[in-house]
Amino acid sequence: MPSRAEQELLTIAGREVAISKPRKVLFPGTGHTKLDLAQYYLAVVDGALRGAGGRPNVLVRHPNGVGGEFFFQKRAPESRPPWIDVVALRFPSGRTAEEVVPRDAAALVWMANLACLELHPHPVRADDLDHPDELRVDLDPVPGVEWPQLREVAGIVRATLTDFSLVGWPKTSGSRGIHVYVRIERRWTFDEVRRAALALAREIERRAPLLATSKWWKEERHGVFLDYNQNAKDRTIASAYSVRPTADARVSAPLAWDEIDACEPGDFTLATMPARFVAVGDRHAAIDERPGSLEALLELSKRQEAEGLGDAPWPPHYRKQEGEGPRVAPSRRRAPTSSKRERSRKHPLIEIARAREKADALAGVERWKARHPDASAHLAPADVLVDAMRGRFRTWTRIRINLQHVPEPLRPVQEPLDPDDNVNDWEGPLVNPGWPRSSSRGDVTDPGRPRRKPSKVRTES
Repeated sequence: MPSRAEQELLTIAGREVAISKPRKVLFPGTGHTKLDLAQYYLAVVDGALRGAGGRPNVLVRHPNGVGGEFFFQKRAPESRPPWIDVVALRFPSGRTAEEVVPRDAAALVWMANLACLELHPHPVRADDLDHPDELRVDLDPVPGVEWPQLREVAGIVRATLTDFSLVGWPKTSGSRGIHVYVRIERRWTFDEVRRAALALAREIERRAPLLATSKWWKEERHGVFLDYNQNAKDRTIASAYSVRPTADARVSAPLAWDEIDACEPGDFTLATMPARFVAVGDRHAAIDERPGSLEALLELSKRQEAEGLGDAPWPPHYRKQEGEGPRVAPSRRRAPTSSKRERSRKHPLIEIARAREKADALAGVERWKARHPDASAHLAPADVLVDAMRGRFRTWTRIRINLQHVPEPLRPVQEPLDPDDNVNDWEGPLVNPGWPRSSSRGDVTDPGRPRRKPSKVRTES
């Protein structure tokens, strides 16, 4: 236990929360400490609870701050105050876990003390875990796409939602993207909400085919990807007012629609958001007043299916779904009449690096470019595919290059990976030997995922 000299005791509405090592720096780039994080969530508590309160939350813990290792913790720590609420969730794998349900300011500060920089709630309320009250539109720019294009696509999202009698509430993701939340009546299952989100994504792509895409496979994407799978059961994204693990300590900022054209993502940080909250209040204060219906989007989904657009790929760790096409990337898909050489011409992918640290993988890409300057000159930013892969205890990075823009005579062949770290932590004992066996950590494995092999984690937008 930390000594009293290493703690700062905060009394919040009659509840005492000890901040251990309050001066520990979590954001080296800005100098913000663990105590600063706790005080930030107190400053925006009403908005933060409107986004994450009353919902089960995945704990995304950064014990060594930004730039250090982090991990996803679904099980609530066994050692917790009696006033921390939990609820038991069942995951697609059939496993269950009790997750934390923050309900007041003290709970948010307690989470901050665990170095939970981010708030990652599920789109359901704790009193009804089977019927989401939120459809999430995640606008994820591919590499090379800048903020002005996101603004344009966000405007198309707003217009499309209006045409389907739905109200969208935009916010910056806190990274490079935009999220638009839609409050909905609690009448539909996760699968139905995801189907509605897929129909919406395809409709937006139809209206702006050069700007937006609903294509799941990275090698097929361009512009702004509408990630419909963020609505699948067990998926979470950073909520409103969530701090993000960026060098400048950005936060996910709720916006009015007319603010999107005038702002930049870097305008909203742990340092600037409290003053904005005092000045303008919570831009999402009325989000719960008019929940909408998904009936029109589900009718659109039926029409799309009748036109030949069936289900789209699910995330890799989900069971194969009825009506889902082959869950195989186009570059690996085997057509009856196509040879391996023909497939490689259409989707010429090579793998460059596998590394425990993203920076090491990116350094490997630079070495590859130095060895192949003629081919590198033809690459577009979106041709470098950076995948965050989830292992048993942590994420690692895989990088592939799509040579589609490189003339065939200049295309390098597959080479040995550089670097080629041993990233397989799915074998061996359950407890990571690098972490202490402490009940305060709870179960740091992901109870919602099989334990056979690593899978692609959602891309942070």
